[in-house]
Formats: sequence, C-alpha cells, structure tokens
Amino acid sequence: MPRPMKLRRVCCLPERKRFGPLDSNTYDENHVKMTVDEYEAIRLIDLEGFTQEECAKQMNVARTTVQSIYSEARRKLAKVLVNGKMLLIEGGVYRLCDELGSGCGRGCRRNRQEDFNDMKS
Repeated sequence: MPRPMKLRRVCCLPERKRFGPLDSNTYDENHVKMTVDEYEAIRLIDLEGFTQEECAKQMNVARTTVQSIYSEARRKLAKVLVNGKMLLIEGGVYRLCDELGSGCGRGCRRNRQEDFNDMKS
C-alpha cells in the first residue's frame, strides 16, 4: 500500500489565479495548470530566496519532494512563456498555514503585507 500524500503547508492562496497572453481574452483549452503547492515552491525559492532545504522545512515536506515540486513548476512556467499559453493556478495537495503565533515562518506573506501593498501602487 502506498504511503499517503503529506499535505504541503502553503502560506496563502495567490491573489491572481490566471495569467496569459494579453491578446487572449478567452479560456484556452491548451492552458497549463499549476498547483498551489507548485506556486508556493516558486514563490519561496525564486522570490523569497529560500534554499530547497529551507523551502522543504517551510512547506513541511522532504527536500526531495520540494525538488520534484519545484522542477515541475519551472517546467510549466517555461511552457507558458515559450508557447504563449494560459497559466491557471488551482488544486494540489496542501493546507493553509494557521496564522497562529509565528504564522508559517519567515516566508509568510501575512507577515509582509506592507510589501504587497507597495507592489499594488
């Protein structure tokens, strides 16, 4: 019997769940679907500057699991950019951090709300 999948800890859901070419207003059936946990790995490693080891600790999974998630997420981003496809972020095996105490660690978006308000301006 296979081992049950461990829920990956995610800080919060993305504000935008759909990205794509500016000249496309319709839903593209050839879209690329990225899971929320793949999005979180990209956010932590590429935006927050975490190592894979730190990311694994933050997401409460093994480093090899993060390596696999991150690799798949980057492959999907490359498909979107190179082929001009729509990216949808949804689904996955995750749980949101409980926001109690220290939240989910130093990469928690909830602890850095002022940074995101600056980006919107």
